[in-house]
Order: sequence, then structure tokens, then C-alpha cells
Amino acid sequence: MKNILIYLVVLFCLILLSCTKVVEVDLETAEPELVIDASIDWVKGTTGNEQKIKLSTTTGYYSTTFPTVSGADIVITNSENTVFSFIENPGTGEYICSNFHPVIGENYTLKVVLNGEIYTATETCIEVPDIENNIEQNDKGGFGGDEVEIKYYYQDNGNEDNYYLHRILSPVSAFPDYKAKDDGKSQGNLMQEYFSDKVLKAGDMINIRLYGISRRYYDYFRKLLAASGAQNGPFQTAPGSVRGNIINQTHFANFAYGYFRLSEVAVKDYMIQ
Repeated sequence: MKNILIYLVVLFCLILLSCTKVVEVDLETAEPELVIDASIDWVKGTTGNEQKIKLSTTTGYYSTTFPTVSGADIVITNSENTVFSFIENPGTGEYICSNFHPVIGENYTLKVVLNGEIYTATETCIEVPDIENNIEQNDKGGFGGDEVEIKYYYQDNGNEDNYYLHRILSPVSAFPDYKAKDDGKSQGNLMQEYFSDKVLKAGDMINIRLYGISRRYYDYFRKLLAASGAQNGPFQTAPGSVRGNIINQTHFANFAYGYFRLSEVAVKDYMIQ
């Protein structure tokens, strides 16, 4: 009797396994919408003269690629009406400027002309503190005490409200880890941030990037993380209904997704010991 029961259980499990298959729901795909990735990153210690803007469109839910957009005229203008032109690398949807001049606190205006429509946005170039050299490693870190954890520091400016974007890339993560933080509870203090993972090992290189961002971008990015799922990174799915600061001046309702941002960026590499 016991053997019969075991046989029936095994048979039932095999039937369940044989019935398992991946089901893809036939979803309706909306008309493609323009996505403007206008992230101007000025890495500390560089001139910041080489910058890139990407144009693409939204795509179907199951698609892993985003169609690129060619044929746009793109310029950024500063408060003194100096014009910086972005020229497309043909057929790539990537528009390059080799003489950009970033200045902390300067206001810039983006203008994209595409298919007879004009898209604009304005933003300020935001400063960021250095990442301190005293990065700490704890081999019994994380919530369960079973992860390799690093902790790094940066000094907040107590004379103003500040907002930060953290991006950490490690060889054990499929996508970068992002966090948006403010100094609301740490005004003027030495701030700290953590990163940990169970499978980090000696020799793994961690790349840390700290961006200065505006309050508007801080609010936008937090919504973007919530809409896309922080576990997979904010840029792995379509941005849904999260709108940035880019306005269609020709037809207001035909807006573009994406954001025009200018950030000073602190970069630090750390090798796991």
C-alpha cells in the first residue's frame, strides 16, 4: 500500500510538470512614443565637453530592444545664449556634442526638433560632493549578517537642500543598483550609503557613482523606480505614465518621455578584499 501511495504521488507530480508551459498574454501595443534620454553627466576631474543624448521610442511589453530615432536637430543653450549642437552618429539615435561646457549652477535649455515638432526642457547643473576615500568593508553585513557589505561616505553641504542619485555597478548584479536620496535628516552631516550582496568575493570591482540632482529630478526618479520595479533597475521597462520635464511646444498632448538632467558626478572604484 505504501509503495502504491508513493507511485501515485510521483505520477501526480509528473502530470503537473508535463502541464507546465510559459503563457504569453496577447497584449495590445500602443502607438510608439518618443523617449528623450538627455542626461548630461560631468564626471569630476574631466572637462565634461563630450556629451551624448539618445532618442528612441517605447515598444511592446515583451520586447527587449528600443527602436532608435534618427533625423532630429538637437541643441542645448546656456543663459548666455551659447549654443551647443548635438550631431547624430548616423543611424544610431545617439547625438554627440564634443564642445559642451558644463558650469555648476548654470541654467540650460534643451531643444529637440523632430518631424516638425519642438520639444524643450530647462534644468540647472547640480554640484555633488566627493566620495570619501575611507570605504569600509564588512564581511558579515546585510540584514541577515551573511553578505559582503561596503559602506562609503560623502559630505553634505549644510547651506542648502541637496538631492543625490546613487548608482552602483558590480559584477554580481545584472543591472546597476540605483537609489535617490535627500539630506532632509542629515543636513550638513557626513552622509553614508551601503551596498551588499551574498555572492561578492575578493577581487570583485565595485563602481560607485554619486550624482548631484535637482529636487524635480529626485521626485521624478522615485516615481520611475516605483513604476518600473527597483529590483530590475529603472531603465529595464517602459516608463509607463511617468512624465519628465520635457514639453512638446507644438502639440502639448504629444509629450515625450524621458528627462533633461545635468549633474556633476563623483566616481569611485572599490575592490572587494
